[in-house]
Amino acid sequence: MRVFNFAAGPATLPLAVLEQAKNEMTDWQGSGMSVMEVSHRSKAFVAVAQAAENDLRELMAIPANYKVLFLQGGATGQFTAIPLNIATSDSIAAYVNTGQWSKKAIVEAKRHCKVEVVADEAASNYSTVPAASALRVPAGAAYFHYTPNETIGGVEFSYVPDTGSVPLVADFSSSILSRPIDVSKFGIIYAGAQKNIGPSGLCVVIVRDDLLGRARAGTPPIWDYDAMAKDGSMLNTPPTFGIYMAGLVFQWLKREGGLAAIGERNRRKAEMLYKAIDESGYYKNPVARDGRSWMNVPFTIPNPDLEKTFVAEAAQAGLANLEGHRSVGGMRASIYNAMPVAGVEALIAFMQDFQRRHG
Repeated sequence: MRVFNFAAGPATLPLAVLEQAKNEMTDWQGSGMSVMEVSHRSKAFVAVAQAAENDLRELMAIPANYKVLFLQGGATGQFTAIPLNIATSDSIAAYVNTGQWSKKAIVEAKRHCKVEVVADEAASNYSTVPAASALRVPAGAAYFHYTPNETIGGVEFSYVPDTGSVPLVADFSSSILSRPIDVSKFGIIYAGAQKNIGPSGLCVVIVRDDLLGRARAGTPPIWDYDAMAKDGSMLNTPPTFGIYMAGLVFQWLKREGGLAAIGERNRRKAEMLYKAIDESGYYKNPVARDGRSWMNVPFTIPNPDLEKTFVAEAAQAGLANLEGHRSVGGMRASIYNAMPVAGVEALIAFMQDFQRRHG
């Protein structure tokens, strides 16, 4: 029996995509082989990768002067790749710290360039985002990095920082494809696949052409955006199954009406869940209202001793993976694109029943 899977990642995938992959698993397109067994350099698979890129470009309205790369190493690999590609060891890179993934990016960047943290939300225990007017872009910065959505803390920017001529770099791992964005505002967008794109093991990087060809000497070719772009992300064997699955998800998104339609659905899901939390008098969300995530919704109950009971009873009711991150506790519902409205409705009904029995 399928459950409603609220995991933060690897996350739930569209059932229609899983069913298609299942049907094609042992005999892909009449080849007598699984797609996992097909050469990445065959005409058949190159067509799969090209179709995936084309569909992603269409969904996100990616301008022609951007390259789309399908890489390995996850978003964490990009914490290193970014400074190696567009900064020198003496460059200043501006970072905004809004939570644990921002922190990890900062720690890694400090190994490769000079980092200036231009905003740090520690005073609110990372339950807020800085005001747009408070952000300062250092003169001559190589780039400006931020995390639009913090998966662990459930904190999300409601705006895109204006960095002028300084390239804006964003870790969109947990909010990519959740609604339309203006790609032209960014120099680099990167995202681990395991939230809204597909299975883990794939990272999508969208990089503006003028930022290519600038990797510092000694950068390994697999982290060199220009080298990977020139080889169509196939300098080495790419994550073929991940690319195939991402392509199926992109096709599913197009059938669902694209990012405008999925964005409206995501807004509705988030509003439903936050309304249930706010009006309950029992559950609480720790994030400032203007910084609440559409994708990751943390919440607490008055008696922390009942958290394990909540998670266990939810699992018995077919609502899986609601425990909060080990670093913050509480509960967390990740409601990515593939989570249907019915899943959020089922969670709200369970929360109301749990409150009646334990509140």
